[in-house]
Amino acid sequence: MIDTEFPPRLVVMALEIEAQGVFEQQGVPVLYTGVGKVNAAMSLTRRLAHYRTAALPPPLVINLGTAGSRHFPTGTLVACHSFVQRDMDVSALGFPLGHTPYEEVPAQLEFPRVFTHLPAGLCGSGDCFETGASRLHCEVVDMEAYALAKVCHVEGVRFGCAKYITDGADHVASSDWQSNLRRAGAEFWRLYQELR
Repeated sequence: MIDTEFPPRLVVMALEIEAQGVFEQQGVPVLYTGVGKVNAAMSLTRRLAHYRTAALPPPLVINLGTAGSRHFPTGTLVACHSFVQRDMDVSALGFPLGHTPYEEVPAQLEFPRVFTHLPAGLCGSGDCFETGASRLHCEVVDMEAYALAKVCHVEGVRFGCAKYITDGADHVASSDWQSNLRRAGAEFWRLYQELR
């Protein structure tokens, strides 16, 4: 029986529509953060604080979500263990693209791979739905993973991430994303069941 209040593996997704109700049907709680880096960071930080208040060890945070890619074909599940912030641009002050000024957190966050059997890709998160080539190198584009990874990095929490490629991050990305959501939910559940 899964502890629904403090699960040892905390599944985190942006939107309920990405899970298609599959996890809830199986009694697995999901933390839905809402779209974007700010919502993701706030939601996960709050949830981890509940574990700390309850004097419990932090969970393994598992981010499952949809993403675009110009590198991987649609329908691919990709393990992400490296993360960048593709829309952090302070180049006007001389900082490299993707670097947050005046902080010690690395611009590219790295975690041990959780989903070792999946192809791996560098995930670039940004507060825009990407429909063109990213200016910062990344093989997968989403809107939340970097923020979740940064919270886990700062808090010293284990983090795993897998993205289902719903679109090619191109001019038809929005329609492709919507038409591939049902398959994404089923793939996320299959992947979750494989976790040990």
